[in-house]
Formats: sequence, C-alpha cells, structure tokens
Amino acid sequence: MATRAYILIKVKAGRTKDVVASLKRIPGVEQAHSCFGRPDIFVFISVNDERALSDIVITKIHAIDGVEETDTHIVAES
Repeated sequence: MATRAYILIKVKAGRTKDVVASLKRIPGVEQAHSCFGRPDIFVFISVNDERALSDIVITKIHAIDGVEETDTHIVAES
C-alpha cells in the first residue's frame, strides 16, 4: 500500500511561486498549492513507503532554495 502524506511548507518571502514549481517536478507529488496564511504551501504526496517519503522530504524538498521548514502528516487509513 502506498504511503500518502500532506506536507506543510514554510518558505522565505518572495519564493513561494518558485518553490511550488520545483515541488511539482518531484515524482510522487500529486498536488502543490500556495495558500494565504500559514503554512505557505500545502503538498499532497503519494510514494511507495515511509522510507521513500523521508528521502523525498529530506533530500529533495529541503534542498529547494527558499524552503525554511516542513511539517509532514502521514495519512491514516480508517
């Protein structure tokens, strides 16, 4: 079963549009939306497992210029 998660992202002022464009190029990112208020960006991602999720967050999302902070929420199946 795939691991799905919402990732809430805080970015540096003026970088939101560029960060969203970079996020949409990452495999597994199904949606990336900038929002008013906090956080700056909401991302929905679907990957094979939690290890893949961790790898994407740590090595890809955190590497995007302008990303200051992430908060990951794994979807719980009910």
